Amino acid sequence: MTTPRIILGEPCLAEGIDWLSRLDPRFARAAGLTGMPPLRLRADGFEALLDAIISQQVSVASATAIRARMAAAGYLDEDRIDAASEEDLRAAGLSRQKARYARALAAARLDYAGLRQAPTDGVIATLVALPGIGRWTAEIYAMFALGHADVFAPGDLALQESARRLFGLDERPSEKDLRAMSLAWAPWRSVAARLLWSYYRVDRGREGIMG
Repeated sequence: MTTPRIILGEPCLAEGIDWLSRLDPRFARAAGLTGMPPLRLRADGFEALLDAIISQQVSVASATAIRARMAAAGYLDEDRIDAASEEDLRAAGLSRQKARYARALAAARLDYAGLRQAPTDGVIATLVALPGIGRWTAEIYAMFALGHADVFAPGDLALQESARRLFGLDERPSEKDLRAMSLAWAPWRSVAARLLWSYYRVDRGREGIMG
């Protein structure tokens, strides 16, 4: 088992940006417009995945409010959620479906320390086996909670649109097509993702100014 390369800070991002820029001048152009993209690293573990469940299909404001209600009720750790009924969790703000997902996550008792040493494919396989955790969520967890340097989330619509703009594609690439494109960006696919997200924000702003 190969331990994945971990992004620890801006020097890692700079190394990845330099590699990508030498691979394709369009990444260099993106980096020139965006500057250093944000790390967006966060703590791993149960709460990170619970937050992902809470945030599904709701606005940021709604997710923040629900999380605050969950925290006030003491439902941010495995033991408390495992002991709570579905009705208890719904009273704290979760939908019936999300309450089931949260209880399934708590009952799974994942080895979070073990996931830190697991290869990216292993992390994703472990997470998508759980109810309510899709591939996008698993890839984002590997990227930002575990800091994996070589993971991508081609199902992300902003990444698809950014790739269309940066690479001059006639149409937005599908998840399958973007996943195939991203293979060329290994071993720095998560840096490519950060650059594309940053480029998406900057390019949309430039479009607005020009329009």
